Amino acid sequence: MEAVNQIINLNEVAEITLGYKPTIKSSQRPKVECSRQVYEVLYSFWDKDALELTEHFQVMLLNRANRVLGICTISKGGTAGTVVDAKLVFGAALKGCAQSIIVSHNHPSGNLLPSDQDKRMTRRLVEIGKALDLPVLDHVIVTVEGYYSFADEGEL
Repeated sequence: MEAVNQIINLNEVAEITLGYKPTIKSSQRPKVECSRQVYEVLYSFWDKDALELTEHFQVMLLNRANRVLGICTISKGGTAGTVVDAKLVFGAALKGCAQSIIVSHNHPSGNLLPSDQDKRMTRRLVEIGKALDLPVLDHVIVTVEGYYSFADEGEL
């Protein structure tokens, strides 16, 4: 009964707001139509000082015309891995008004082949994307010397 008699103070409730304030016209955003273009945009965005040092996971947000709305760094890890929280991946995509996403991470070792863990995580993100009607179009592994595209290899 004590909880029933407690007074609720509405000033102690957090206000949640959603907003989207693009600063670049759609026509000025890069358009990606193939994995090579995705790699080029990602590589130009990537912190080159960390590319061969620590693993980072990033999500590219796309509009319906496959123009890049932005790139969000989800996590930064160690030399052999990083933690990927699907809630953060799709939270960024939803808040950024993305219609589809491309996920990416780097391999500091330079190895282009995905690990079993990379494959499992990709399948999980693809399934979540389907449930949210927010498709994962590709997962690109980025290195200094090139890239690996899950979509190109038929692994989506």
